[in-house]
Amino acid sequence: MALIFIRTAVIFITLLAVMRLMGKSQIGEMQPFEFVITLLIAELACIPMADSSIPLLYGIVSIVTIFILHQIIWLLDLWFKPMKTVICGKPSVVINRDGVDYYQLKKNNLDVSDLVESMRAAGYFNLDDVYYGLYEANGSFSALEKESKGEEKNSLPLLLVDSGKADKKNLAKCGLGREEFYGFLKSQNARERDVLAMTVNPEGRVYFQKKGEKYKILKLKVEKTW
Repeated sequence: MALIFIRTAVIFITLLAVMRLMGKSQIGEMQPFEFVITLLIAELACIPMADSSIPLLYGIVSIVTIFILHQIIWLLDLWFKPMKTVICGKPSVVINRDGVDYYQLKKNNLDVSDLVESMRAAGYFNLDDVYYGLYEANGSFSALEKESKGEEKNSLPLLLVDSGKADKKNLAKCGLGREEFYGFLKSQNARERDVLAMTVNPEGRVYFQKKGEKYKILKLKVEKTW
């Protein structure tokens, strides 16, 4: 029992020292390669702690090796800027002045509902609340806010169409029947599969965007409020 306590304490001290040397990004929002390194270190630390038959030195050497590799990648990042894009990726602009960028969403394995969720977490509830929205290389969402953002702060938009697929629950929630919904699409010369994003708030304000086209702000009568 005392041996396990001592081995665990040594690994803990080693990990603490290595994580401190790696810098603040290891305890904040990490780049992809930093996240991978952190997972590897956690796994390597568990092995000698759980199995006393494995020499403690093996675990320490493995952790120090990961630290050295981290430093090499960090130096390459400093000296050769193109390496940063290769290793960490680059920001993706998913909202521009034309609206949602379908290509960038698909490139990052996202859909409109994922974008809406990220925007809500950042304090934006309408897709047109920002001029530009982007996912940073570490996965966080950033935006350039519009001056008019917040004019309808008491209204929560519902996502009716996400990447060509209608949300039947949200359509029912706002009291929009099948005929009214498809009639609205027909008035915009669009089919369901052509629509990238469509939201509506309780006042009937609609964000409507077809794939490959600039978004529109329209009006639609809704039968229910939420």
